Amino acid sequence: MTFYFIFADEERNTKKAKNRPSCLGYPVSIFFIVVNEFCERFSYYGMKAVLVLYFKYFIGWDNDLSTTIYHTFVALCYLTPILGAIIADSWLGKFKTIVYLSIVYTIGQVIMAISAIHDITDTNRDGTPDNMTFHTAMSMLGLILIALGTGGIKPCVAAFGGDQFEEHQEKQRSTFFSIFYLSINAGSLLSTLITPILRAQECGIYSKQSCFPLAFGVPAALMVVALIVFIAGHNMYIMESPKGNILLQVMKCIGFAIRNRFNHRSKQHPKREHWMDWAEEKYDKLLIAQVKMVLKVLFLYIPLPMFWALFDQQGSRWTLQATTMDGNFGAFIIQPDQMQIVNPILIVIMVPIMDSAVYPLIKKCGLNFTPLRRMTVGMLLASLAFVAAALLQIQIDRTVPNFPSSSQTQVKFLNLENTPVPVVVEGQEPFVVPGFNNIKAIQDINPNDIHMAWQVIQYFLMTCGEVVFSVTGLDFSYSQAPSNMKSVLQAGWLLTVAVGNIIVLIVAEAGSLPEQWAEYVLFACLLVAVSIIFAVMAYFYTYMDPAEIEAKFMELEPDDKKRKELEMMTKDNLAYVNNETSNNTDVKQTKI
Repeated sequence: MTFYFIFADEERNTKKAKNRPSCLGYPVSIFFIVVNEFCERFSYYGMKAVLVLYFKYFIGWDNDLSTTIYHTFVALCYLTPILGAIIADSWLGKFKTIVYLSIVYTIGQVIMAISAIHDITDTNRDGTPDNMTFHTAMSMLGLILIALGTGGIKPCVAAFGGDQFEEHQEKQRSTFFSIFYLSINAGSLLSTLITPILRAQECGIYSKQSCFPLAFGVPAALMVVALIVFIAGHNMYIMESPKGNILLQVMKCIGFAIRNRFNHRSKQHPKREHWMDWAEEKYDKLLIAQVKMVLKVLFLYIPLPMFWALFDQQGSRWTLQATTMDGNFGAFIIQPDQMQIVNPILIVIMVPIMDSAVYPLIKKCGLNFTPLRRMTVGMLLASLAFVAAALLQIQIDRTVPNFPSSSQTQVKFLNLENTPVPVVVEGQEPFVVPGFNNIKAIQDINPNDIHMAWQVIQYFLMTCGEVVFSVTGLDFSYSQAPSNMKSVLQAGWLLTVAVGNIIVLIVAEAGSLPEQWAEYVLFACLLVAVSIIFAVMAYFYTYMDPAEIEAKFMELEPDDKKRKELEMMTKDNLAYVNNETSNNTDVKQTKI
């Protein structure tokens, strides 16, 4: 069965579809979508959990380069959703976009698994790949395809799930999104637990090494399952044809306003109240008013990338920090990359506590804890997490011995035979190493006894910061967004995550700080400074009621066709972004 045959039914699968199979009032098609999302999130977070250690121990990069490439990958994953949204809304539609980019995604995961097989180029069978360039190139190709796939389908799957419900099924749609995001967290939590265990196994044909092929292979297999399951339900889906992308329309409106203002920059042209008013010659006042509201919120987004710069280092710097610590928990040993599981576990615990206990208590005390104030507190908590990481790093550094540099080392030989052995070293006089009897092993360097459990403190602070920053931020953005432009703000939110990861790779690549604890302190100080700037911006922000503003313009322009278009676009965006707000148990690259 070809994809052409699958897509042939798309025109018939409209919102008016009838007689579709249902179970307990829910369309059966959502089962395929939920399973697909679980498998895809398992695939992504499973691969990502072991990625930085793959760079360090398999490819052989140092901590700075491993961190740089890791955050470059994460940044790409949060830049490509904009491309995916444009493709889905303006060209292919959601179903085709999900299928095509999932194929790209699956190929990328398979390539990553192949790149980790050291036996492929280990011609002399000594356990070390003889052509590391091949493995590096393969892994970079795989990561690019994964970033394109996971980012491209990110804005489509949730919205496609929302499309499966009729207008009278609002309650079922809401329940679906709760189950949908539960599947996201279940997939990410399980994969973060399981793939480090797989990596810790030893495998290989000629020599046994850390089993990165298995750690990448299982996520690749889950992605294959995700693709098959999603395609299997195609006959049951409601598929809507592309209606045009509101993001492109907003960008065109802004571009026209800037060009028109530049062309009329002379003093003979009277000033207008807002620079966006220069778009009135081409665009209606309702659209311009909506763009103004969007720009007002996007302006507040400017300081936000700094939070993500700290948050996403849980998978890089904090994981590398855990490699220098003791993971012995009695009967079992925790792998360094397994410590990342602390975040989703704490998220599941903290979100209901904050919503049902902390926020009501603050309100009862008479404190006006506005959304923007919550976000400021979240940024400060994240900075405290990095202070805790710095203090822990100082303790770790005290237990790590100072090894001599290569210029200070001397060649030494130990002869375990009973008879003397002559030794010839190039450039030196020949000498004899005497034999030794009764050799006794001694330990002059103690193992690092700083326990991984100490990292729970910084994970707890970061998770508290995430709950009050990210959950609140998406809720605030939704409440302040025009009815048909919530996806535009969602794109802006994802862009702040990408920029935050770019900040990390710039700092890591610069590598000017000699001590890791100093870098932690630097990031903490930068976030404190940014949070102060954000607090000032928030102080002068005036909260809006987008529905009220839109209603005024709808009265001024009572065009029935325009009104219907607005309602349709509102409905589409509601299915997608309203439920992104509830997803911040999954904010990792927020786990959206």
